[in-house]
Amino acid sequence: MNKHKKTAGIVGILILAAYSIVGSTDPDARMLGMFLEVMSGLAVIGIAVLMFPLLQPYGTTVSRWYLALKTVEGIFSITAGIFFLVHTPALLEMRDQIYLLHGYIFAVPTLMFYYLLYKSKFIPAWLSIWGVAAAVLLVLANILELLKGIPPLEIMYFPIVLNEVVLAIWLIVKGFNMGEGLE
Repeated sequence: MNKHKKTAGIVGILILAAYSIVGSTDPDARMLGMFLEVMSGLAVIGIAVLMFPLLQPYGTTVSRWYLALKTVEGIFSITAGIFFLVHTPALLEMRDQIYLLHGYIFAVPTLMFYYLLYKSKFIPAWLSIWGVAAAVLLVLANILELLKGIPPLEIMYFPIVLNEVVLAIWLIVKGFNMGEGLE
């Protein structure tokens, strides 16, 4: 297996891990909740670190912002996990605020990620375009939530979750399209 096929497979596994490792809100499962949230945060950072050198040639500034924002997102998940472990009312309130910020931060680098994937042609255009459209919906959902009076429409989150699961499976099974940038 070549280096890029292996990287694609690892990124696919980390995407699935970041989504499937959902922290527990059960107060009796503090260790489990902390572990799951920390692992999710590490998976998010791992994806960005692995993808950065591949995406950088297609937009240095955008890829740097992608790496920085995904690192912040991962640190938020890790911090939320630690707050859940300590489990005081004040820290649980802070954890809820972290998750609110996490949702806003997630949307922007996700848009950057799919834009860079589209430019690089590492995955089929339809999958990149779907990711961009789903990320735009996510940004709109965040704007609606910020406007207060308009309740967030959870259905607007579904396209990005489904897209990322499809992307993960694609990367695990097919890997990256082997264009000029990956030879």
